[in-house]
Amino acid sequence: MLLAVDVGNSHMVIGLFAGRELRCHWRMKTDSSCTVDELAALFHGLFAMEKLVFADIDAIAIASVVPPMALTWNAFTSKYLHREPLMVTNATAGIEIRTDNPAEVGADRIVNAVAAYKEYASPLIIVDFGTAITLDCVSGDGAYLGGVIAPGMAISLEALGSRTAKLPRVDISTPPPQAIGTNTIDAIKSGILYGYAGLIEGLIKRIRVQMAPEKPRVIATGGMAGLIAPYTEAIEAVDPMLTLKGLQILHEQNS
Repeated sequence: MLLAVDVGNSHMVIGLFAGRELRCHWRMKTDSSCTVDELAALFHGLFAMEKLVFADIDAIAIASVVPPMALTWNAFTSKYLHREPLMVTNATAGIEIRTDNPAEVGADRIVNAVAAYKEYASPLIIVDFGTAITLDCVSGDGAYLGGVIAPGMAISLEALGSRTAKLPRVDISTPPPQAIGTNTIDAIKSGILYGYAGLIEGLIKRIRVQMAPEKPRVIATGGMAGLIAPYTEAIEAVDPMLTLKGLQILHEQNS
């Protein structure tokens, strides 16, 4: 069984694959101060809920953008799983990276590109709604071209709440009734939901011009993808498990 781990700045998404089938998955906060033994205790409980033990894991694939957590996961897999993990880098990606410095491309962005191209085999724009919002571009021949990085929605909401005297923290899981907010809550909801939808549409429009004559499909992933997708026709599909699927593909390619 493959343990696939996506370590992001805010959250970790972990999945267990039996062959190519995603058997179960979890999402939890990233805590860079977590020790190896604390990580083991956490996963011992999660595995027990699925009637699994550490010995059921025979392979590990990890994509991390948090260096301290990469070290912790390495130590955890060595001490408790007795396996050496596949750590995703530009060298293990199996995809051509046409950027100025391939080594600086985040592992999660590489994994998303691999997974999306494997599924769609076409030019792509992959929008990942995480701590930062990234748009990653893949050519028709499967090469990673580069992309865009913008502040995420959670960062913007946190800034509004902490850097202003009177603006409250707002739950954006429900939409405002209209674009023009007639109260503070609806005005903030409109600014975030419609505002980020407009941001995505504007960036995609500019990217399409640069990628012409190719006509990329637009795929979204990440924790907040489902919130924004209903507000824009630019996003064609949402796949919240895209990164985990990419880790499974890369493990298979590197086995």
